[in-house]
Amino acid sequence: MYRILDQTAELLVIDKSPGISVHKDQEIAGLTMQLQKDLALEQIYLVHRLDKVTSGVMVFAKSAQAASALAEQFRSRQVKKFYLAISKGKPRRKQGLICGDMDRSRRGMWKLLKTRRNPAITQFFSCSVKPGYRLFLLKPTTGKTHQIRVALKSEGAAILGDKLYSGVVSDRTYLHAYSLGFVYAGEEYSYLSLPSEGEFFDEACIHAITQHFSDPEALNWPNIK
Repeated sequence: MYRILDQTAELLVIDKSPGISVHKDQEIAGLTMQLQKDLALEQIYLVHRLDKVTSGVMVFAKSAQAASALAEQFRSRQVKKFYLAISKGKPRRKQGLICGDMDRSRRGMWKLLKTRRNPAITQFFSCSVKPGYRLFLLKPTTGKTHQIRVALKSEGAAILGDKLYSGVVSDRTYLHAYSLGFVYAGEEYSYLSLPSEGEFFDEACIHAITQHFSDPEALNWPNIK
């Protein structure tokens, strides 16, 4: 369900497994409740979310003060976030900026619009992993619902295993929260966790990640206009 990456008196950082909801899912305890129980915490605060299908790095707060400070950083877009994804689709571009408003579609889906009144903003790089498979490193500036999934769909490269947007079932949805960076109490925190679950997050994929995307912040990211 999760792997602990770090914890302090006020912070808890984990690597979440795919297929786990952060909230209670029908009769199954959600990740937040499970963490509180497992770690015997009086209270734990959810300050950001990952989709159920998404794995990767998450931070939780152990105090109301930490929760407020972290939530404000997420709201003000000060948190540094990077994601990894795999697609079998051939994108229109190998790197670039995806920017547009998002609106509800059908069956719980969202769609990307051409307007930019309050746009979702995603920058990306990609590289070939093996014939027919492409690895993406994505930097979402905003945090809209299904943002990355919709962004890659709009590029003609829906995420592998994302049944909602690709219609193709796999052993998992290949979207992983790869890196997270923030500041708390004047101290900088930065975490990076390679994906470990999924048939296609294999040795060749991990090699490509470490070869091309080992330091996401150092890359020359496409300009936001």
